Amino acid sequence: MRFFDRFAKRPAHPAAAARALSPHSSGQTPLLASLLSMAWFVEARDPYTAGHLWRVSRYAQLLAEALGLGPAQTARIGLGGFLHDLGKIGVPDAILRKPDRLTDEEYAVMKTHPAMGARMLAGHPLADLVLDAVRLHHERPDGKGYPLGLAADDIPQMARIIGVCDAFDAMTSHRPYRSGMPLEKALGIIRSESGTQFDAQSAEALISLGERGDLQHVMGHSADGIPLRQCPACGPTLALTRRSASGQLLYCRNCGTEFKLTAGTDGLQATPTGGMGTPADLTPELDSDLIQETVACAVAQLPPDLIGNLDRSRPAAV
Repeated sequence: MRFFDRFAKRPAHPAAAARALSPHSSGQTPLLASLLSMAWFVEARDPYTAGHLWRVSRYAQLLAEALGLGPAQTARIGLGGFLHDLGKIGVPDAILRKPDRLTDEEYAVMKTHPAMGARMLAGHPLADLVLDAVRLHHERPDGKGYPLGLAADDIPQMARIIGVCDAFDAMTSHRPYRSGMPLEKALGIIRSESGTQFDAQSAEALISLGERGDLQHVMGHSADGIPLRQCPACGPTLALTRRSASGQLLYCRNCGTEFKLTAGTDGLQATPTGGMGTPADLTPELDSDLIQETVACAVAQLPPDLIGNLDRSRPAAV
């Protein structure tokens, strides 16, 4: 059986399975899985972004729902959130994993990732589902974004939503040179940059979600109900999966420290063993359950004729 065919035959949740495996979805599921798997392996290169794609996807879905968008559009925006950093596969490890702030020259290289992502999507049959998210999530209402310098309503709504969600997760997540910001501080920055760096409507909706407490179940998690665990040296870089179990070994892919998972009152806890991981231990494995779950939920919300009616023109290189 081919790798991506597994996702079409084994959806994560029984309720979603019945919908995801309806006749119209048989071709969609492995194609969507191929997109999300590419994105996941990009994230896996950077140990400090554990769960970033899932969190941006979830924030974007919550925001789309708060803005009154329908299920199909919300599903597309959620997929765009998962895929927005696809182009970082072209960023060298020395820049992507640098444990300090980037120089101007390094930042210029980092800024190529939206255009790189658009080129990567160019040959994919489902590119048009998420192209706006991948190529335009760093555009700004004031026209000072990249790669095209679009402004205001010239920026597609998908990109406007994902742009503010991406920034919020970056602010509230740990980095090697700083700890993640508290919720209130991040929301304050978004409020101060509303209408300039961030779309005003999206910013206002995200602030409202945060003030109501509707974002905490996503902050600091790598999937629904699975909080990141702490490496004493590196911070919250340990991403568990639905298959994680007591007794398993887990490794910080930043410093290589080995941990043993044990059952605790607050779920699985990661306790250092004193050992270090080998190169094989530190090789990331695809979180197939997370991909499978995301695909099943998206396919359940996409209308039967959407894929067939997509514009088959390929996105232009940027």
